Amino acid sequence: MTFPIYPVTTPIQGEFDLDIVVEAEVDGVGMGVLADGSPYLTIRGLARMCGVDHTTLVKLTSEWGAPAPKLREQKIRALIKAQGFDDTVYFHAVKKNGTIHHAVPAHVCMATLEYYAFEVATPNEHALNSFRTLAKKGFSDFVYAQVGYNPDGKVSLAWQQFHDRVSLVANAVPPGYFSIYQEIAGMIVPMINAGINVGPHIVPDISVGQRWSKHWVAENLAILHGERIKYEHAYPVYFPQAVSNPQSPYCYPDEALGDFRQWFRDNYLKNHLPQYLISQAKIGKIKPVVATKAIEVFKAKSLTSPVGSKSN
Repeated sequence: MTFPIYPVTTPIQGEFDLDIVVEAEVDGVGMGVLADGSPYLTIRGLARMCGVDHTTLVKLTSEWGAPAPKLREQKIRALIKAQGFDDTVYFHAVKKNGTIHHAVPAHVCMATLEYYAFEVATPNEHALNSFRTLAKKGFSDFVYAQVGYNPDGKVSLAWQQFHDRVSLVANAVPPGYFSIYQEIAGMIVPMINAGINVGPHIVPDISVGQRWSKHWVAENLAILHGERIKYEHAYPVYFPQAVSNPQSPYCYPDEALGDFRQWFRDNYLKNHLPQYLISQAKIGKIKPVVATKAIEVFKAKSLTSPVGSKSN
């Protein structure tokens, strides 16, 4: 029996006539969105979510469409067909700034994850967790949230993420205590207005909480205000931090609120926030021009108390 000879890389897997709107690497997972709104993972990003070495998927794609496909390809292609998609294409090659980016579409990503989660001989817990996360949130919503892409432009994604976090914190803090996240809303709002996508990758309350905690211990504030306690706080499911939900941050006695607000206003906003924004710009999470704009906003605007709270 003879088999027809097919090219290893099909024409459709050649250069794709769509621009990349946004691409980012989040916790080692490369992902992005094409001009038509299609979300994707890079081959390396998909490999990381599957818990396999990227060379494994490189080999798979290089053999894709060859005669007598191996069992792995057969199973993944069957999973792609089951979703109603063309199984001849594994990735789209998209050129950006003269460099070819391999964009693996959502249905291929989910089929590959499903294979490594359920079809391999040895259970792959990493792939299973990734598959569950994407299935629960939805592939598009997950990628959009990670890269800060707003598909309709009606509601800023940063505002939606801010709202989601506030909603989760609102009833989590025990009576008589305050949380850092609730108290720094007056900082987060101007940051979003300045163009900073405060969300899964810009989490300023961690920075504030760590520095306030050091100040609390160094100044023995528990003697004055009583002991701080931990409470359960969950990140929205599409945040990478949600993998380890629930979190256990500290909340502080209401009696310490005045001291916190004074420290936050006179110490953190003046000294530590510029350092934080500059560090985020250096690692590419914020554009330098946006970081500069935010720093200038806080120089010009004195925040005497967080939004929605009474001054002390």
